[in-house]
Parts: sequence; structure tokens; C-alpha cells
Amino acid sequence: MSKRRPYVRSMDGWWKKNPHFVEYMIHEGTAVFVAAYALTLLCGLVRLGQGEAAWNAWLEALKSPFSLVAHVVFLAAIAYHAFTWFKLFPLTMPPMVVNGKKVAPEVMVNTGLAAAVAAALALLGFVWRIAA
Repeated sequence: MSKRRPYVRSMDGWWKKNPHFVEYMIHEGTAVFVAAYALTLLCGLVRLGQGEAAWNAWLEALKSPFSLVAHVVFLAAIAYHAFTWFKLFPLTMPPMVVNGKKVAPEVMVNTGLAAAVAAALALLGFVWRIAA
């Protein structure tokens, strides 16, 4: 029988003591929702390959109340995941210099977020135009 070492007990919840680690753990937790949505889309791709009836059944399943709630949860989790990812830009990229001045971290984050929102809106407009 092994006894639990005292120093192991002190490691419980180590990440809760630092707000940066808490944010990181939440960011990593939202990756589960990103993966779940990827599997949802993969399921739709498989259904598309199985023919029109399977595709239409998958589309009908997406209209269920459970699916609609799940998509709202996916959207919130993926938006948070993307936001925290863009917040890491200044920490992971080499310093950017424009006209001899270092670009402020907030500018890098806001530019990344603006580009993501613009790309999402362009894709939404494209899909909306196809569906209409």
C-alpha cells in the first residue's frame, strides 16, 4: 500500500491560483466544443456522401431544439476560444515594427479579431446568397 505524499496534495488545483492559468484552462476546455462542432460538420459531410435522403435527414436533425441550443453553445465556446487565441498573438509573434515603431499588443489583437469577424461575415454572406 502506498501512502499519498504530502507534496502531491499541494498540487491540487495549482492552476486556480493564477488568473492567466485559469483563462488558459478555459481556453483549452473550449477546444472540446471546437472538436464537437468539427464532428458535427464531418457527420454532415458523410451524410452528403450517402445521398440526398441522408443529407435531408441530417438537415432536419439540425432544426431540432437540442441542435439549436447546441449550436448556440458551440458559437459561444468557439467565439471565446478565438478571442483568447487572438489575445496570444502578441506573446507568440515576433515584435512587429511599422515605420520604426513597435506595434502595440492591443493593435495586433484587435486587427486579428477584426479580420476574423470580416471573414466570418463574408462567409455568412456567401452562404446566405447560395441558400437564397
